[in-house]
Order: sequence, then structure tokens, then C-alpha cells
Amino acid sequence: MEKRIEEYDVVIIGGGPAGLTAGIYCGRARLKTLIIEKSLIGGLATYTSEIENYPGYPEGTSGMDLTSDFHKQAKNYGVKFKLTDVRSVEDKGDIKVVETFRTDYHAKCVIVCTGGKPRLTGAIDEDLYLYDKGISFCATCDAAANTDKTVLVVGSGDAAIEEGMFLTKFAKEVIVSIIHDEGIMDCNEIAKNQALNNPKMSFLWNTGVKRYEGDERLHTVVLENIRTKEEVPVTVDSCFLFIGYLPNTDIFENMLDMTAQGYLKVNEHMETNIPGIFAAGDVCDKTIRQVATAVGDGAIAGCSVEKYLAESEVFEKQILNDGKKTLVYLYDGSDAKQREHLSFIEELENDVDVVRVDVYKSKGLARRLHVEQFPTIVIMNNNNVETRIDSISKESVKNYL
Repeated sequence: MEKRIEEYDVVIIGGGPAGLTAGIYCGRARLKTLIIEKSLIGGLATYTSEIENYPGYPEGTSGMDLTSDFHKQAKNYGVKFKLTDVRSVEDKGDIKVVETFRTDYHAKCVIVCTGGKPRLTGAIDEDLYLYDKGISFCATCDAAANTDKTVLVVGSGDAAIEEGMFLTKFAKEVIVSIIHDEGIMDCNEIAKNQALNNPKMSFLWNTGVKRYEGDERLHTVVLENIRTKEEVPVTVDSCFLFIGYLPNTDIFENMLDMTAQGYLKVNEHMETNIPGIFAAGDVCDKTIRQVATAVGDGAIAGCSVEKYLAESEVFEKQILNDGKKTLVYLYDGSDAKQREHLSFIEELENDVDVVRVDVYKSKGLARRLHVEQFPTIVIMNNNNVETRIDSISKESVKNYL
């Protein structure tokens, strides 16, 4: 089957808070933008029942409502959406090819916002009861179905404890399995104290899941005391796992730099090791993974893409300049001494094409020319660097030309 080809300025892989925010910024910059999401627009944030620490919502909001607003805003700026899975991304220099089943999307830039997937316990027979057979990862989705029932929550981070408290609004009993000693949790102190004082919540300390039991549906989770190895069978109607996520970066192995855990390495501009490929949100190597931080990453990535594309146009049209000899003066505009050279640089315009590059706000063009110290003059000829001049004086430059 011959694939269809579509062209975009930027393709964003992942439609969670980071991807949607990046889309808003790119769309507002009038870039032709596509967001590809393989399952649910809004990502895992849609599963969070209550978000109380996102600015602008004094009464709190739900993840579904918040990301729905993000989605609407992105669409208002002309961002297109495709619900499909990305098979691969290929770097072809100025063009990146994002491959899906039916279509190859050609983009000048790609922003990776693929987030993560729920971490499993790895216990015996876990695969037999995933999702609609008793094991869930979404309290918002399945809380109502557990009204007046007994549920087990595995984990002690913010998500586990906060979602466990949400489940108490429906379930008659919420049992929490925690691997730590009594009183120790990984969540914030406010959530911890609220959970310990919730009459519907009980805790099994120093325990982890050993195996799952049931018929067509889960009915027992067998825990194991990690100190004594004693088995603790718990009869439940459902089990909710909140033990973290694994980054969705498999398709970028041997392509993008990542940590041992698989998170993508980016700089302060959300740039990866490949020019034109950016990353944002929970897929990145970072210390805090919240909707607010994902939105911040997405905003930076969107602005960086706009800057990158603008610089690409300058590089192609002015610096490469159809192969003509061109003098490029790279300087820091915040430095008065470096600004002093501008007057005699202007005088050279009668002898050669001149491009001035102020690196104060962005060193993107300097990186493309492999310049790290400023001021520097680069002489381009036939689309290549002919020479560099670091010790800049009017006489030295004129003598060279």
C-alpha cells in the first residue's frame, strides 16, 4: 500500500498537557501544526479526578475538564489532530519523517510529548486481570463501578493516596498496600495526613503484590510482607495500581539521548541531541512531573520551535546566501564593546554581504556555525565556512577581504 504524504511545519507526538500547550503556542505562531495522539486527547491527566494545584482554578478542576479546555484552545488556533500510533521517526536533516500506518508526515520540526505508561507490579498472573477484569489505573473511570465495594490501592505516592481518597467517595473500604514501614509514604504531607485520618482507608505496611487470583475476574490480591515473607490474601472487587510510569521512548532508542531509565535528555530550550527535534513533559528527564510543569515544558518547546524555524530561514537565505561570500558577525548585544564593532561592520557592506547575529537571546545560529566564543566573524563561501576571525579589528577584517 502506497502511503500518503502530508507536510507540516511541526508535528507534535502526544496529546497530553505538554503536547497540547506546545500546539497552542505553535498554532498561535501561525505554524502549520499537527498533534498525533494514539489513544486519548489529554493523556493520562484525564484520569485525575481532582486537580487543586493548577493556577487559575481556586475551586479545583478535573483532569478531563482541564485538558478539554486545552484541546479546544489548540483547535481554535488551527491545530490539526490525528488519532493514530506513531511507528517511527526518521531524521533526514531539514525534514523529519513521522511514520504512521497509513501516512508519512513530513515536518520541519518534531516535538516529542509521548509521556509514559502505567508501571505494573510484575506479580504472578497480573496479565490475566488487567483493565476491565479487575486491575485498573484510573480511579475517575472506575470509581462509580466500585460503589459500596472493597478496593485495594497499590502505591504511596501523590497519585496513589489522592486517588485512594477519591475512591472513598464511592467504595465502602479502600485498603492501601505500602512497601514502607508504618507511617512512611512517598506522597506530600497534606495528602498523607488526610489519608491517615480517613475512616474508610486502611493500610497494610511493608507489603507488595505477590500474585493475583480470580476466575474470569479478579477477586483476591495476595500480598507478601517484604520483611517476614508472610502472605496476606486480600479479598477485593478491584485493584488500582499507582506505582509510577515508564516513559514511552522505545521508538527513539539509538536515536535520541536518554537516561538509563529511558527519559529523554533535553536542554533549557527543550532541545534534544538532534537539531529540529524537541521534547516536553513527562517523557523528559526531570524531577517533578505535574500538569503545571508539563505545560511549562510545552510552552518552552513551542517557543523554541518558532525560534528554530525563524533561524533556519535566516541561515538558509542570508548566511548560506546561495553560495555567495558572506560575512557573519556574531556578537552579544548586551556587551558594549562587542556593539562597538557594528559601525565598521556596516562599512564592509560595500565589499561583501553582511549578516549580524545577536546571540544575547539565542545561540541557535552560533551553534549551527559551531561558534562558542563572542565576538566572532565567520566568512561563508560556497555554502561552507571559509575562515573564522576571533581577534577582530577593522584592519584585520579588511585585509582578509
